[in-house]
Amino acid sequence: MLIPKKVKHRKWHKGRIGGQASSKTNLDFGSHGLKSLEGAWISSRQIEAARRAMTRFVQKGGKIWIRIFPDKPVTNHGSEVRMGGGKGSVDHYVAVVKPGTIMFEIDGVEKSVAKEAMRLASHKLSVNTRFISKD
Repeated sequence: MLIPKKVKHRKWHKGRIGGQASSKTNLDFGSHGLKSLEGAWISSRQIEAARRAMTRFVQKGGKIWIRIFPDKPVTNHGSEVRMGGGKGSVDHYVAVVKPGTIMFEIDGVEKSVAKEAMRLASHKLSVNTRFISKD
């Protein structure tokens, strides 16, 4: 799974997801892509599950690009822990995705194959998505 090698700050504030995406809004690498329609946190496990679903479907053909990276740490306390005691330890990492962000790109396969691969990947993600292509 994807995690940062090194972080400047170990624990971050939650923050809010507001507005439309201003970066990662165009197909830069592949000819087909999967675009987010809503804002959410996508965990590294979800990204890995989507990547596996796509690569297994296209088998040896095509190239896949992952445009999002989980760099935001999410903390939590253990179960049955009393209130207080400070912020919990880092549990996992998430990628903050805004509406309009292109999350995955694919090239080197037919449009129908790419569409099916992206459909399988979209079932692994917690956001509504849309298949887009250059043509």
